[in-house]
Amino acid sequence: MQTADPRTIDPDVLAVLQGAFDRARHGEAARLARLLELGIPVDLRNEKGDTLLMLATYHGHREAVAVLLDAGADPDLYNDRGQSPLGAAAFKGYDDLVELLLSRGAAIEGGDPEGRSPLMLAAMFDRVAIVDRLLAAGADPERRDRSGATPLDAARQMGAEQTTARLAALAEEG
Repeated sequence: MQTADPRTIDPDVLAVLQGAFDRARHGEAARLARLLELGIPVDLRNEKGDTLLMLATYHGHREAVAVLLDAGADPDLYNDRGQSPLGAAAFKGYDDLVELLLSRGAAIEGGDPEGRSPLMLAAMFDRVAIVDRLLAAGADPERRDRSGATPLDAARQMGAEQTTARLAALAEEG
């Protein structure tokens, strides 16, 4: 991805673009919507590769996430660290955002650079409701990360008692 050198961008334009990231980070949905109406690209990325959607998701701002998705934001754009909005929502424990992203087509089996899927992230941090939601949506409980661990292995390793019990019971059923 080619990025513009900030020194070559008009300072006023740069301020507006930087402001868009602040609006996403702080969940200012109405102001974000207005910036999008004025022509700010919905999949604009910052210097870390974070999109407006990634920032709004990571900070738990449902209304801002909805505004961005309604404007056509791609729910599967990863940042420079290989993180997706769905993975961020699972990691942070935002069940409502997991539901919203899935309903708008986010890829359920996307993974970070270590191969950890959103299901694995939710399992690691004992996010039972999110584990259940991801499983219901078709997440693979047997998917392995780069080290060979499954979501159950990761939950056990992190001491996540509830998701360990849930995934162990699922494995016994299967």
